[in-house]
This record gives sequence, C-alpha cells and structure tokens, in this order.
Amino acid sequence: MNRFFAYALAGLALLAATAARAELPQPPEIAAREYILIDVNSGQVLAQHDADKPTDLASLTKLMTAYLVFDAVRDKKLALDQPLPVSRRAWDERKGGASLMFIDPTMHPTVDELLHGVVVQSGNDASVALAEGVAGSVENFVAMMNRQARAWGLKNTQFKNVTGLTEPGHYASARDIAVMAQHIITDHPEFYPLYSVRHYTWDHIKQDNRNMLLERDPSVDGMKTGYTAAAGYCQVSSAQRDTPAGKRRLLAVVMGTASKEARADESQKLLNWGWQAWDDVRLFDAGKAVATVPVWKGTSGQARLGAPGALVVTVPKGEGGQLKTVVQRTEPLLAPLAQGQRVGTIQVSTAAGTEIASVPLVVLEPVPLAGILGRAWDAIRLWVK
Repeated sequence: MNRFFAYALAGLALLAATAARAELPQPPEIAAREYILIDVNSGQVLAQHDADKPTDLASLTKLMTAYLVFDAVRDKKLALDQPLPVSRRAWDERKGGASLMFIDPTMHPTVDELLHGVVVQSGNDASVALAEGVAGSVENFVAMMNRQARAWGLKNTQFKNVTGLTEPGHYASARDIAVMAQHIITDHPEFYPLYSVRHYTWDHIKQDNRNMLLERDPSVDGMKTGYTAAAGYCQVSSAQRDTPAGKRRLLAVVMGTASKEARADESQKLLNWGWQAWDDVRLFDAGKAVATVPVWKGTSGQARLGAPGALVVTVPKGEGGQLKTVVQRTEPLLAPLAQGQRVGTIQVSTAAGTEIASVPLVVLEPVPLAGILGRAWDAIRLWVK
C-alpha cells in the first residue's frame, strides 16, 4: 500500500510538472548542439538546450578578450589612441588560415584600431597584440581571463588562449558565454556599438562583419561569431526593440551549427520566437516600494521594501494582466536595517500558478537603531504581542 501511494504521488508530481511546462510557450526546433535565449531586461531564460555543457567556443573567446581591454581603457591603463607594437607572436597568428586583421611587426596600430580588428574582423593577430599591450604577455592575459571568469561565477569556462583556437582545456558553456556578452552590454555600453559595425578596412583590406543578422534584422545590433572544426559554427546575437514596457533586449547563443547560414538562421529563429511568444511587463520601477511594513526597535516605525532595481518580468504573450505577486519576508523586522539588505523574496507567477520570477526583497531606505528607551518600549510590545 505504501508503494502504491508513493507511485501515485510521483505520478501527480509528474503531471503537475508537465502541466506547468505545457502552460509556457515551447520553443521551436533549433538545429544547434547547444543554445540559450535570455531576456536581458528580466534576466529570465526563455529557452535552452545543454546550456551548461562545456564546449569549444572558437572566436566567441574574444568576448572576454575584448571585455578586459575595455576594462583597461576605462581604468586608463591604455588609451584608445595609444599605438601598440606588433610582436612576432602576433605576426605568427597568420599561420593556419585563422581570422586576421593583417598586422605585421612594421606597423603600430592604435588600441582603437586593434579593437576594431578584434570585434569586427575577429583578428587573432589583433587579439594577441592587445593581450600583450594590457598584460605584457599572452600568458598573463589568459590568467586575467580566468580570474574574471571565476569572479563572475562561470563554473563551466576555462581559457587557454585569447583567440579561440582549439586547445585542450579551452572551453565554455552557452550560458557562460551569454554572461560574458551581457557584461559587455551592461558594463561597457560605450564600447558596445563596436559590435554593430558592419565592415572595417585596415591597410587597404576591407573585411565584413561575419554576423549576417546585422544586415537582415534592424533590431540586431551585435554581437560575435565563431568557427573551428571542433566548435562548428557559433554565434551570439543581441537585439533590442521598443515595447510598451520600454526597450527590450534579447540575447541568443547558438553553438555547433552546421554552416554560416545555419548559425544565422537558428539565431534568428530563436530571437523571432522570443519576440512573438513572450512579453516584458514592468511591475515596479526602481526605488518603488512593493510593501511598507512595521519595524521594531528602529528610529522609524516602518520600512519601505522593494526589488533591488526595476522589477521587469517576461511572461507568455497576453498574460501580463493576470500575474500574481506574493511577498515573503522576515517577521518581525528588527532594526538596524541597511539599505539594500535582503529581508525576503518577491515571487511572480502566472494565473495558473507557474512561477515566472523570484527576486530578492530588499530594504529601500535604511532604518537606524532607536535609542535605549525606544528599544526597551518595542521589546515590551513584542513580548506582549
């Protein structure tokens, strides 16, 4: 009898999980080895397949290479108009038919020119020149890449080089690659327009950006492609559109597709589905209180609680007016409370009960500790309560 009940409960749990999945829009068939689609505004993953599997990432490596150079320029360790030498090591990247900017040791390209060479032309030689310019050596720069990956909590990423050429122990997952791309977008908005540049000419050699979606879809404004025999054809695509909830950005990563056309087609398919099947809903603006609640032993008797920033959720198309928001918080709340201190969770679900988002509930304004008399009075009130 106990076994019967166990099987029955397991069956009910499976039915509930299946019903929850069925309620959400199901993605189209994507001809990619791994993929992920993220709504950048809400941070929600809309579709994924093997998104945490470590895999060869080819020139998508250069997302991290460029990010660290952007950091160096921001921190004034390099200047955009600063010329850099081209080492023999950078020159040697011309071997093996790799993507190149076509620099040589007689040249002194600027940091800005080399960044165009990395981002637009995917130049391995430019990547090496910048790595040496930032860290003194490629090895030092690779160590910086791995430290940054660890700082971001990327558990399925390890770098061995700055270019993306196939090498044992050089890998990342689709989800980790999406994190790198998002950091470029949010941390370095002044450099992000580089990823929409459609062609760049260096030394009379004009090369087109390999991201075909820049020509096909006006909402696509980046980001990066890659190919090696081990990785297949890979692409990170970022697109932004104006919506009733404000500007909305989607980010798609596809890994291991069969051709240049396939990586563009499958990326477009993911993005189109994201626009058509899902809506962004802005529930609360940044700084707006979700709840005002009692506080004990503080200089104020109340605290304003809300999300850490604007609360935007991504919901199935047409369900924005049927959302349920539940606030779970610490009770009782005792001063002192610091601004940004987490005191609970805001849970958002569909009308059918499928959880859409769960975000921290934080203190919006600090509540200092009251004086000794105020604390004593509240202690008595709490005891009576």
